[in-house]
Order: sequence, then C-alpha cells, then structure tokens
Amino acid sequence: MIELPKGHKIQTKDFKTIVVGEKLGEGGQGAVFKVDYDGKKKALKWYSGKKIANPKKFYENLENNIKKGKPTNAFLWPEAITEKQGTAFGYIMELRPPEYKEFTMFLLGREGYKSITAMVNTALHLVAGFRALHQKGFSYQDLNDGNFFMNPVNGNLLICDNDNVSEYGKSSGIAGKARYMAPEIVVKGAKPDVQTDAFSLSVILFLFWVSGHPLEGKAACPPCMDAKAEKRIYGENPVFIWDPKDDSNRPVQGIHKGPITKWPFLPKYIQDMFIKAFSKELMKDPQKRILEMEWLYAFIKMRSEVYKCPSCGEIYFADPVNPNPCPGKSCGKKNAFPMYLKTPRYNIAIHQQTRLYACYTEKGSDDYETVTGEGSLSGKDYMLKNVTKNVWNLGDGSSIAPGASIKLQKGMSINFGLINVEVI
Repeated sequence: MIELPKGHKIQTKDFKTIVVGEKLGEGGQGAVFKVDYDGKKKALKWYSGKKIANPKKFYENLENNIKKGKPTNAFLWPEAITEKQGTAFGYIMELRPPEYKEFTMFLLGREGYKSITAMVNTALHLVAGFRALHQKGFSYQDLNDGNFFMNPVNGNLLICDNDNVSEYGKSSGIAGKARYMAPEIVVKGAKPDVQTDAFSLSVILFLFWVSGHPLEGKAACPPCMDAKAEKRIYGENPVFIWDPKDDSNRPVQGIHKGPITKWPFLPKYIQDMFIKAFSKELMKDPQKRILEMEWLYAFIKMRSEVYKCPSCGEIYFADPVNPNPCPGKSCGKKNAFPMYLKTPRYNIAIHQQTRLYACYTEKGSDDYETVTGEGSLSGKDYMLKNVTKNVWNLGDGSSIAPGASIKLQKGMSINFGLINVEVI
C-alpha cells in the first residue's frame, strides 16, 4: 500500500507546494490523494516507483504530456509533476466531481443511466475523446474499464489514468491488460497506435452497450484464465461472440447475461458495426478498422432514434424508415413515424421531441452538442423551431427566422445555409 500522511508537503517542479489530504483510492500503479495545490482542491496521483518497469521513461512521458496539454476538457489530464522523493513521485490533476460514477459500477449493475439519450451522449463523448486524443498525436498504453467516469444523468464523460498515454511510437513503460488490447499487441507486442486504439475503443463501446466482452463466450470459460488462455482468446484465435459465420464462442446462458439480453435491442446498423469491428478480417488487418468518425456518425444517428412508444410508454431505438416492433411487454406495436428529415448523411426521425444539432444543419460539422433546431408535437402538427441566429429558407420562397417555428409537411425542403434537407 502507498501512504502519505495528512499535512505532508510535496514540491512540484514548477516550485509550487502540495499539501496532502485524505486518500481517495489506490490502484495497481499508484494511490490518489485529495490535496491543496496553488490555493485549489486537486487530486494527486502518487507512485512508489517500484511498481513501474521503467520509472525514468514513465516520468519523462508525464512531463511531455503536461507540456503538450489535454486534448479536451473531458480528460483528467496531468497538470503538474512533482519533484522525486527517493523513487516516489506524482502528478496533479482535477478532482472527479461526485456525480461522475466509475464505469465498472455500471458494468456490475450497481449504477444505472437515467435515460437512453444520456447513454448515447456518453458513447458520443467517448468517441470524440479518442478522436481528439489521436489528433494530438497520442495513443493509449493501458486502456481498460477503469479509465472512465460517467454522469448517468446527462451522459457527460471524464477520461482518467492519462499517465498511460504516450505519443505514437513511444512507450510509457506500462504493459496493459490483454482483454483490452488489439490482437497484434497480445501476440506480437506491436506498439500502440491509431489502429490498436481503434480496436480497444470498439471493445469499450461493446462493454458499454451490452455489459459483456466481445471475445468472451463459451470458448473463454476455462477453469482458469491463465496467460496461455489469454493469449489464445485475445490474440491467437479471437472469435466475436456474435460472429454470424462462427458460433464457436457464443454467450453462455446464466454466465453472459448482458450480451444475451441487451444485444437484440441495439439498432441493426450498430450491431453490424460491431460485427465488422470484431470480424476475423479486421482483427487481422489493423488498417481496415473502424475509426472514430464512423462511430461518431452512427451514434449521432442513434440518438435521433430514441423514441417513446405512444401506446405503452416504452423508450427504445425506433427505425425511422422500416418500423421495428416496440419491445414493451405485451406491446409489439410498429410505430411508423409520420415524417423524417432526409439529410445528406442521416435520416432524422421527427417525433414528440426531436432536436437538431449543428452536425445536421451545418456543412462539414461534427458538432453533436450544439442544438440548432427543436421539433415538437402541437396537437396533431409537428413543428420545427429555428434556435440559431441564422435565417432558414424554404423551397417555396418563405423563411424561418431565428426563434420562429413552422409546421412541417411532407415534401417540404429546408435550406439551413449550406445544407438542404427534405421532409419525407
């Protein structure tokens, strides 16, 4: 165990003083303490140095990450590094707010989301975080289910353990866990890069949506998961549990409850993406793997299809083009949408509460957070409100001023500026 007495003072390399407070937790590499730093409450992650294979390289990597800065505000990124005390050292980061819960608590069923929309928001933030990380030239060295904290109310995400992040081609000195690694790392010791992170991202997304691992079915139920079994399951012969051509690793009733019960409720295009991500072809050929933008577009579409059944109140993912049965008990009604917006990339369902985002209405945008339009049901009429500062033009020559609403009708065309959509 790693211990620091309350009130103990530590100096950072930029000559600021840290005053140690209560211990917040301890993991495999180090312990986290609440501290006073530069007049603010922060978190200190402290290492003994003895549990790290190459402390010098690890320390230098932390210094480099601090210098380059965090990719986005979703990262609990190292802010300042301490002077060494013998072999021990640490770094300062933001404290995790109490409303954010550990990913593992959701996987264990001890925490739950307040809405499906919040779940999709988390998936979007996760993918966007990876994208920002890669755009800065970084990759993960030790990605696992302990890297994330989620807000179950709004779906916001915090990414932690960024001490294991390194620039492409460099190593932090941390080996990582086989069940989250790309097969080529497990078998050949390949260096982490965009493609290996793409595989790890797919694993985390699968865990998030179905509470089960994509490669852990009946073939992954040996009496003991030793190093030899890990190498076979995650590296030498990985088989997706829902591989349509190979049923040798299907989930086992009573053991793999999440994948069995949750998989059927995912939209088919999301299922197809997981089938592709864990196909034998992509597990062998890293260059063909699904990267962040493809996931981002899929989850943006997915969020627009969150629907409340008017018959039974069940909330599910409804297909705007080919109505799928409501999964509510004793319901099964196929809810046909009265209309939807046909955009260059998405078919956006219009229903009781539809929101348009910048990625729908602005050309080349991947902004999935800024609301640009609000759809609603007024009596039997579906309305669309312009909440931007720009005028939207209609095909008949009329327009929608900022703050104004119109009644949507099939056949109507709307020009958002550089994007034209049609109401189908």
